[in-house]
Amino acid sequence: MKITALETVNVDAYPQITFVLVHTDEGIVGLGDTFFGAASVQTYVHEVAAPLLLGEDPLAIEALWSTLFAQTVRGGLSMRSAEVRGLSAIDVALWDIAGQALNLPLYRLLGGPTRQSLRVYNTCAGYRYGGRRPAGWTANYSDGQVEGPYEDLDAFLNRADELAEDLLSEGYTAMKIWPFDQFGPATNGQQISAEEIARGCEPFEKIRRAVGNRIEIALEMHSVWGLPAAQRIARAVEPYDPLWFEDPVRMDNLDALLQFRQSTRIPTTASETMSTRWQFREAFERGALSVAMFDIGWVGGLSEARKIATMAETYHLPIAPHDCVGPVTLVASVHLDYAVPNVFIQEVVRAYLHGVYPNLVTDLPKVENGQIRPLEGPGLGTRLLPDLRSRPDATVRRRSQQ
Repeated sequence: MKITALETVNVDAYPQITFVLVHTDEGIVGLGDTFFGAASVQTYVHEVAAPLLLGEDPLAIEALWSTLFAQTVRGGLSMRSAEVRGLSAIDVALWDIAGQALNLPLYRLLGGPTRQSLRVYNTCAGYRYGGRRPAGWTANYSDGQVEGPYEDLDAFLNRADELAEDLLSEGYTAMKIWPFDQFGPATNGQQISAEEIARGCEPFEKIRRAVGNRIEIALEMHSVWGLPAAQRIARAVEPYDPLWFEDPVRMDNLDALLQFRQSTRIPTTASETMSTRWQFREAFERGALSVAMFDIGWVGGLSEARKIATMAETYHLPIAPHDCVGPVTLVASVHLDYAVPNVFIQEVVRAYLHGVYPNLVTDLPKVENGQIRPLEGPGLGTRLLPDLRSRPDATVRRRSQQ
């Protein structure tokens, strides 16, 4: 089997998601996706990666990963690197080809199952959270439009008690919110006032009054803060016993992350903004984090995520894969969850599960009673919707062998 073409598909309705398809001469097509900077990912796939992949054996996944990394990525390890994002999507597509060729779902190809069920938490975003963003956008942006029952960003800002009760009614026992982000830009994250602290704590107070400890609350901090402000927020939120503090500071100084972790009794989770095993190795060695979170579409794909999960296990640390980006990344993450022993919890966004992802792919993992299961079809077990390429807002590019 040989690789015959690489293809990218983008639709304007979801402008941040790039789908990458790897075609073979046996008719098997692998699927991957990544998020952010669609034009730069397209350029990487077609102008940089394709010449190195066309005509190669798609089942030589490790060799192809190493070739792409050595010749196109090394030195560019940021999550924002188009090279890492493009490599991640290609790697997932190659694993998808392997699973289809061997007629196995990916979690079995990767060595699973390691569990019978896995708990999820709901990230409280709305339907348009990952779409086009207005000038001055922050992660707390909500335009007040209602598209369906899961406008959870607006809900956690204004009706957190009702939101917690609704999540519990659907079987969710954990949720993630970010009520402090709105206060960061004014001072570049360098300070936060007592009044702002009190306002940021209001959702935690509402949730605990309404449902007690029946639901876990994770605090997303989005790397908005400098160290002193992040520590002040943590001290204020600690009495509500949050599940974790996530990305409290930027990942460009792991000593600062370590100082934060040492200043609180609550676990520190990091980071979707880190890429490849080399960045995680340093974080593990310094003891800078409690839970390893990565995004398969940004970290280097399934190949790299699996290695990081194994490395985390040697430090007795759990992983918690990220999902707020694309349907293929979620599908691949759940396959990985069921193939490694040290997963803690899986992120989902119910607004995406019900209102975004079904508009893009054929199949998605089911969430029932707060638990998620992997797809059972060969490979990923999902494909792009048949008419996605023909949508009027679709952009399709293809690079084939000459």
